[in-house]
Amino acid sequence: MGNRRIGRPAIPQAQGPVSKPEPKTAEELVEAEMPEIIEAVELDPFEAAVVSSILTRYVQQRIELQILELPADQTREALEKIERAERAELESGLPPEKFEAMISLKENRYNTKKLKKEKKRKKKKQKPE
Repeated sequence: MGNRRIGRPAIPQAQGPVSKPEPKTAEELVEAEMPEIIEAVELDPFEAAVVSSILTRYVQQRIELQILELPADQTREALEKIERAERAELESGLPPEKFEAMISLKENRYNTKKLKKEKKRKKKKQKPE
């Protein structure tokens, strides 16, 4: 019986406790949202790249801010500053109508169904009767 180990199970055991999944990166978070944003705001590939780049940068800043665990008032101020900078970059990087659609989308928490209904209403109002 020379090579057999006694008392060892044939199935390998998991080592240590099961760890929580790693939090998503800024890139992963933005990448998951981009299809909805592209559809709702009707971005062309260049505009989509611009928006993705801007959102990734500011999502990363928000993640870093969470890691710092600052007092509530400092966190609020920092988030407001990030929001203003993100908005300014989006405004400079997009045509006015797409910037407004982007802001509307953001305010509605990426509720694309609501945005589509608003677009249909606008189109109906624009048709001469």
